[in-house]
Amino acid sequence: MQRYFIAPEQFAEAEVRITGDDAHHLTRVMRAEPGDEVIASDGVDREALVRIRTLEKNEVTADIVRRLPMENEASVDVWIAQSLPKGDKMETVIQKGTEIGAARFLPFVSERTVVQLDAKKEGKRLERWQKIAKEAAEQAHRNRVPEVEPVHSWKELLNRAKEANAAWICYEKESGQTLRKAIRRAVAGAGQARVTLLLVIGPEGGFSEQEVVAAEAAGCVPVSLGKRILRTETAAMVGLTCILYEAGEMGGED
Repeated sequence: MQRYFIAPEQFAEAEVRITGDDAHHLTRVMRAEPGDEVIASDGVDREALVRIRTLEKNEVTADIVRRLPMENEASVDVWIAQSLPKGDKMETVIQKGTEIGAARFLPFVSERTVVQLDAKKEGKRLERWQKIAKEAAEQAHRNRVPEVEPVHSWKELLNRAKEANAAWICYEKESGQTLRKAIRRAVAGAGQARVTLLLVIGPEGGFSEQEVVAAEAAGCVPVSLGKRILRTETAAMVGLTCILYEAGEMGGED
């Protein structure tokens, strides 16, 4: 069943209003008709099965049939900090990461990031990334849309690491600490409390030793994803999947 995220103010007591691109998708792409049912969510605390009452070009009105439980989010909040990769790989990280269950994306630039930032295009790029996250969340039947933050500097990212209960930096030269062990310690130590876990992924050329030292000083623990060298976009998805598995979200032990 089609799912649409709408702004909280579009969610009333007995009806919802679906506007903009979502209304266009319903009317022009899905060819919806009065009486059809879809799922609407405000991405915060309200989600409902709704029945379409009226369709116009820029607005669809639907009556709430029944409220739905919001049970599809992971029990841990995983933030993916991704050094900007070349081409459209960041879009892949956001799309697939959202499907898997990431709670937030923090793009950043580091010493070996090769992507040149264009301040004039930054707003449009961030808007596109957020749209990709929204569409992926709808496709995956998420209850919330992950937030994609503006691009951080390396220093700004390390300051954000302090907000997480545990922060890990993936480093190919790390041999003693595996991500699996680090996850188990973090999850076990939290007990029943909800935790925020930050996973930092480097660019195509990896992190410099100086960056790893700075990350450790900021509280990030270097971890290994195994003996094989992964592409930057692959590392993000593998790391996220490992975290959610060990947290019991993908067949792992509770």
